[in-house]
Amino acid sequence: MSIKVLLIDDHTLFRVGLEGLLSTRGIEILASVNTGIDAVELVKKLNPDIVLLDMRMPGIDGLGVLSMLRDVYDTLPVVMLTTSTDENDLVTSLKNGAQGYLLKDMEPDELVIALRDIVNGKTVVAPDLAPILARAVQGKTEIRSKTEDSPFAILTPREAEILALLAEGLSNKGIARNLGISDGTVKLHVKAILRKLEVHSRVEAAVMAVQHGLNKKTDEAL
Repeated sequence: MSIKVLLIDDHTLFRVGLEGLLSTRGIEILASVNTGIDAVELVKKLNPDIVLLDMRMPGIDGLGVLSMLRDVYDTLPVVMLTTSTDENDLVTSLKNGAQGYLLKDMEPDELVIALRDIVNGKTVVAPDLAPILARAVQGKTEIRSKTEDSPFAILTPREAEILALLAEGLSNKGIARNLGISDGTVKLHVKAILRKLEVHSRVEAAVMAVQHGLNKKTDEAL
């Protein structure tokens, strides 16, 4: 079954790359746009099976576009496709009607499976976010308060692992080889790490990791 997708993301290279990957797997990108301002009109014109929506965009962000679409289209599957592993983003998206919350570093085949499940009526959350979602459902939403003890409590296990390798002085390519993942995936994780830690460079993040002994803890765990 071919799935028709409307893709809304402000990063041109990502949109082009994703379109190429999905087109070889039976997924048709009806339109690929960098803003959600005209999302409602595009849906009306193109009649997609699903909307893939970035979380962080200039102007109207993903949640704003989601709200606009939900006001008009109650049943259209809208999926957040993002680098954000923030609990608030995840929970708010699902509460506001997103039928999926997927990460940009997913394997293409995993993304296709998730899209097919969503079109068939399922709500799908990226596997890496299952523990975060479980904490939210259980009412254990104190992640941010824990940062007083450790500034790294808001990082996912993979992000903490990558930060520890940054602290050891590894480049993105070195980290990718060490973990068996792609350079692009490492870059996405590093970007998320910098945003969560509210620092502007990988050097600042690495210094924080060394100061708090994160690299030592990770080495011991390994």
